[in-house]
Amino acid sequence: MKSLLLASTAALSLAFPLTAAADDDQATTVDSVIVTAQPNPEDPAVVANARKRLSETPGAVSVISAESYEQRFAIALDDMLRDAPGVFAQKKWGGDIRISIRGSGIGNANHNRGLLIAQDGLPLNEADGYGDSQIVDPLLARYTEVYRGGNALRFGGALLGGAINMVTPTGANAGLENRVRIDGGSFGLLRQHVALARQTGDWDVFVAATNQTGQGWRPQSQQNIQFGSLNIGRSFGEEREVRLILNGSNINQEIPGALTRAQFDANPRQPAAGNVLNDQSRNQRGLRGSLRTNWRLNDNLAFEGGAYAIWKDLDHPVFQVIDQQSRNYGVFGRLDWDGTIGGMRADGYAGVWLRKGDLDSNFYVNVKGARGAPTSISLQNATASDVFGEGRLFVRDHLALVAGASWGIATRDYQSFAIPGVTNAFNLKASKDYDWIAPRIGLLWEDEQGSQVFANLTKSAEPPNHGSMSPTGNGFAPVEAQEAWTAEIGTRGRRGPLTWDVTLYRAQLDNEMLQYTPGPNIPATTFNADKTIHQGLEAALDWKVTPQVRLRQTYTWSDFRFDGDVQYRDNRLPIVPEHFYRAEIRYDHQAGWFVAPSVEWAVAGAWVDFENTTKSPSYAILNLNGGWNLNDKVSLFVDIRNLTDEAYISNVQAQIKATPASAAYWPGDGRSVFGGVTVSF
Repeated sequence: MKSLLLASTAALSLAFPLTAAADDDQATTVDSVIVTAQPNPEDPAVVANARKRLSETPGAVSVISAESYEQRFAIALDDMLRDAPGVFAQKKWGGDIRISIRGSGIGNANHNRGLLIAQDGLPLNEADGYGDSQIVDPLLARYTEVYRGGNALRFGGALLGGAINMVTPTGANAGLENRVRIDGGSFGLLRQHVALARQTGDWDVFVAATNQTGQGWRPQSQQNIQFGSLNIGRSFGEEREVRLILNGSNINQEIPGALTRAQFDANPRQPAAGNVLNDQSRNQRGLRGSLRTNWRLNDNLAFEGGAYAIWKDLDHPVFQVIDQQSRNYGVFGRLDWDGTIGGMRADGYAGVWLRKGDLDSNFYVNVKGARGAPTSISLQNATASDVFGEGRLFVRDHLALVAGASWGIATRDYQSFAIPGVTNAFNLKASKDYDWIAPRIGLLWEDEQGSQVFANLTKSAEPPNHGSMSPTGNGFAPVEAQEAWTAEIGTRGRRGPLTWDVTLYRAQLDNEMLQYTPGPNIPATTFNADKTIHQGLEAALDWKVTPQVRLRQTYTWSDFRFDGDVQYRDNRLPIVPEHFYRAEIRYDHQAGWFVAPSVEWAVAGAWVDFENTTKSPSYAILNLNGGWNLNDKVSLFVDIRNLTDEAYISNVQAQIKATPASAAYWPGDGRSVFGGVTVSF
């Protein structure tokens, strides 16, 4: 009955506003995540400018302002990206988020692959493409750009999922001078955040720090995390600046582990026994920095570029103790041009991105979380280069033809060393090179009110990272690069009280890299599928029902499957639920308080295995958010998650064929209450 009620509500709320739109011409004033060419009147200028810039993209893009989540509890990417259509971001434990756009990296057992996660254009991914979303602090982003699929070409990459780029506040656009924020709530979670922004003459500075501790909903989930950011800029006139940005993190998190279905049904809060016995955790320190410039060369030409370096130290007791240090660095540059060709308006960009990374990797026997005897010593190096460009030509006042491409090369070098007494540790040198060309064509039409229709066809390419290549005594495992052609068509815009963003896409993949977990203490193994299909619908609709009431909805249909595979036929791929719906209805009172109930609904459970024998159960989670702006300096909020204390599975680990012994299920958190106070002065 609850599912039927939710389905009816979802269908009515998506359909009814379309009939009411013609009778309400007032402009919307919501903090929409949807990109339109028409700026939102309540957006700060820096966010409105980002929306306008992204609206020039002939494809699916979104902008998420800090204002859209500042009055609720947001500690990781899943909280930040909750309202972004087409983004699957679900927590496994602590800050470990399974994140995927259009099925990118869905087989990856841990962390991120197939999607560029960046901060200020600086990649948080390693040079070989391996990504880590745990080093993201939502409070250190002024706004976040989401480029779905091939629409991330301006970053130089050609990944199936696209890119997510978080932009650090500056002293000029932070919207604050001094801010202190304290959040806390269930399971001993406490977070303190301080920020300062100043602008003096041609100089500006933003500095902020966050401290976060908590016990977690499940045992073996304790966390102790610190983030810091420094952004110093020097202006040399309009649209000319040089900026130094530093970000640091110190993350210590225990890992409760995945459960079997019987364990979940008996007690979803219990940790996996092996995780407790071996005190499994993930502890890392990192420092990232970039020196960059935006420089207007003339009325038609601007340059953005710079250099960056990243250092990370990882201590990771799991099936073994993983001890790794990595260094990644690179340079990037892009020219943006605006002018005419043959009397027709035109614009475009072209750039280059060069990067290199090296990693020292040591494995040890896990002795209750401590290092035992060494089991593996290796050096892993990666390089990559991308040359890219895209141009738009307005063949009519409201119609642009778009074409672009990226050319990339990548190398993977590996060296391991023999260890006396360890039979599977050997001296080995292995190397592999990759190269690709990824073209792109598209159309973008825009009417006088800023509503848009777009279509494009884009090729993507992704070479395997070191973790996917699984070196053996004979060299690298035979894992090939993944390639795909993706076609998409969509529309976005605003009419009266409605703001919408709808995209339909279909990707045909060759050699998709998929992973499965053979056992609880065995790392995931990667293989290439023959042909697979990823297709779906990404939809978002904001409806300003009245000046005080706003309904926000997102719906994602994800149809990911094998395509005539010899072994798996046309089976669906595991991990991502086929239908996923979120909705929030918010009432803002003129006295400064608001209340916002919401629902997260996995309409059908996700497949757990490639043989399609087992599904996780569907679920619907109800939440309640409220807040009060006491004055222009002090605001309060409360955020209640999982009101009904639903026992649900938020994530699964892919299996070849699920069995009762498969530890494949990550429980979602039970009922929790968080609150916070922010003081700006």
